[in-house]
Amino acid sequence: QVQLVESGGGLVRAGGSLRLSCAASGRTFSTYNMGWFRQAPGKERESVAAITWNPAITYYADSVKGRFTISRDNAKNTVYLQMNSLKPEDTAVYFCAAGLKYGSNWYRKYAFDYWGQGTQVTVSS
Repeated sequence: QVQLVESGGGLVRAGGSLRLSCAASGRTFSTYNMGWFRQAPGKERESVAAITWNPAITYYADSVKGRFTISRDNAKNTVYLQMNSLKPEDTAVYFCAAGLKYGSNWYRKYAFDYWGQGTQVTVSS
């Protein structure tokens, strides 16, 4: 079992930056794939970025490529999402997730088994 706690959300103006953190419990954090997802009001939860147990393997949604960076610190059991050049359309609740599934769809929602409670990110224009 893995417990996840997100932090770092808030209100920021367009063009600004935020860094989200997700602290995980458990001694096997380094073996999990980790992902960041977001859900805006009235929309489905979508994948934003993900990183495998091997930090060299990452995934980014087209909408955030070049602006967001996912990273992990296994010594601290923490995964981060650095968000730069934020846009109003980035406004959503951001969720951290952990999973052990592999294959070509390892970054999709159904590949993750454990979820955090979410943190609100609001970008004003």
